[in-house]
Amino acid sequence: MRDDEMFRLNVDLQAAFMQYVIARPEILDQLPDDFRLVILSDDDPALSWRNLELLKEQGDADKPIVIVRMRTQELVNLMTHPLQIFVPIAA
Repeated sequence: MRDDEMFRLNVDLQAAFMQYVIARPEILDQLPDDFRLVILSDDDPALSWRNLELLKEQGDADKPIVIVRMRTQELVNLMTHPLQIFVPIAA
């Protein structure tokens, strides 16, 4: 996967995530104040792998990681098919 293609797909995923958050602002109460967002594609394993590699390379150990799983290839109504959001828990 070329870097420009990965960038475009990630921008689209981040935009979909932001639309979800805007439609459901209560989700912000469950997220840390400052975090690293990692979006894993349910239908594009190459993109998911690259995003995990980027996290490893650029990860900030001082910030919690929030992982979101969502589809990339098919438009999904996020109101009827909510995202899977994984947030860190206090140890």
